[in-house]
Amino acid sequence: MQKTLLKNATVINEGKRFEADVLIKGDFIERIDGDISETTAKVIECGGDYLLPGIIDDQVHFREPGLTHKGTIATESRAAIAGGITSFMEQPNTDPQTTTIEKLEAKFAVARNDAWANYSFLFGGTNTNLEELKRLDKNACSGVKLFLGSSTGNMLVDDEKVLEQIFSNTEMVISTHCEDEGTIKANLEKYRLEYGERIPMRLHPVIRSEEACYLSSSKAIALAKKTGARLHVFHLSTGIETDLFTNSIPLEEKKITAEVCIHHLWFSDEDYKKKGAFIKWNPAVKSVKDRDLLWEALLDDRIDVIATDHAPHTREEKENPYTRCPSGGPLVQHALLAMLEKEKEGKITKEKMVEKMCHNPAKLFDLDRRGFIREGYYADLVQIRSNVPQKVERSNILYKCQWSPFEGLTFSSKVMRTFINGHLAYENGIFSEKKNAKRLTFDR
Repeated sequence: MQKTLLKNATVINEGKRFEADVLIKGDFIERIDGDISETTAKVIECGGDYLLPGIIDDQVHFREPGLTHKGTIATESRAAIAGGITSFMEQPNTDPQTTTIEKLEAKFAVARNDAWANYSFLFGGTNTNLEELKRLDKNACSGVKLFLGSSTGNMLVDDEKVLEQIFSNTEMVISTHCEDEGTIKANLEKYRLEYGERIPMRLHPVIRSEEACYLSSSKAIALAKKTGARLHVFHLSTGIETDLFTNSIPLEEKKITAEVCIHHLWFSDEDYKKKGAFIKWNPAVKSVKDRDLLWEALLDDRIDVIATDHAPHTREEKENPYTRCPSGGPLVQHALLAMLEKEKEGKITKEKMVEKMCHNPAKLFDLDRRGFIREGYYADLVQIRSNVPQKVERSNILYKCQWSPFEGLTFSSKVMRTFINGHLAYENGIFSEKKNAKRLTFDR
C-alpha cells in the first residue's frame, strides 16, 4: 500500500499550530509525530509550509445536470481542489432538480466518474415531494435544501403546512435559503417602474433587502424551534440576522446554525460601482456595516461555517441588464486564498479559519472521519505556502465560465499541494491524471 511522508509541516488543527511530520498510508493518516522515519514512503519536504485539513464546502452549485454551459461537476471540482477544497456538497437547483431519490442517485453516478473532490448532494424539498423526502435514508446524502421565500431555479417552498411537515419529518440537517418573496417582488416592481429593465446594479441590495432576509430567516428559525428540526441557515448577508443565532452553547449542541459566504465577508455595496453584475448574488452583498457585523458574529461563534455558494454563470449572461442578469458567481478556486488574505490583514487566524471551513462543516453534517488532521482520518490535506504572490488572471482561472470576482487581484499565498484520500491530486499547478474522490459518508 502506498505510503507518503510529509516532512516538516506546520500543522494547523483543532485550535493549535505545531511542527510535525505526517505519514499517509493508503486513504488515511497513519501517524502524526515530531520526526517520522519511514523508508518505504515517498517523502515530500514541506519546508515549514502550513498543512491544513482539506476545506469542506457545504454549498456549491456545479450546474450539472442541465446547466453545463456554466459549469460541470468535473470542471468545478477540478477548480476546487486547486483551491484546497477537498469535499463539496452540491445544491439541488439543477435541471432536472434533485427532488427525487432517482435524480439524486443519477447525480452520484456522474460524480463517481467525474468528481475530483469528495462529493455529496443536498436533496431539494418542494411543495409536492414530502413522501419522497420521507423515503430518503438519513445517511444517503448531506441533507435537505429548502428555498424559503425566494428561489433560484423555481424551487420555492411556500405552502406553510408542507413546510411544517418537512421540518417535522426529517432527521437530516435542513439547509435553507431565506429571502422573502413578497418583499422582493414589491421592491423589484417599484424600481422596474422607474428604470425598466436597466435597474442600476447598486440597487440589488435594496431590492433583495435586509428586511426580506430577516423576515424569512426569523420565520424559519421559529418553525425549527416549534418542530425541533435541525436547521442550518445558508449565506447570512445582514447584520440584523446575526442576532438570531447563539454562541452560548458549543456547535455539537446547537439545533440551529448559520453560515456566511466569502463574498459577504469580502465585498460591500461600495463594490457595485466597479464590479457590477460580477458581484450580484442572492442574497445580495450589502453594506459595510453588514459586513462588519457578519465578521463579528463569525469570530464570536454565532456563525458556525464559512462556505462559497459557488454558482457560475457565463460572462455573456452576466452582461445582461439587471432584470435578466442571473445572480451568483464562481468562488471555489479562490475561497481559501481570499480567507488567507484576511488572515494576513489581521481579521482572522488560521486556526479560526480551519475551525469554520473544515472542523465545523464536518461536525455539522456528521461526516465520517473528515475535517481534521487526526490519525485514522481520511488524508484530505492542503499544503499552503505564504508570501508567494498569485495574481488572478483570465489565463489561470479554472472555472468553465472563465471569470472571477477577484480578477486582477493579487493574493499573497499559494496552494502547493492538495491530497484527496491520501492521493496527491494537485501539485504546484499540475493535476494528477488519477481521480481519487469518494462519496461522502455520514455517522448519524
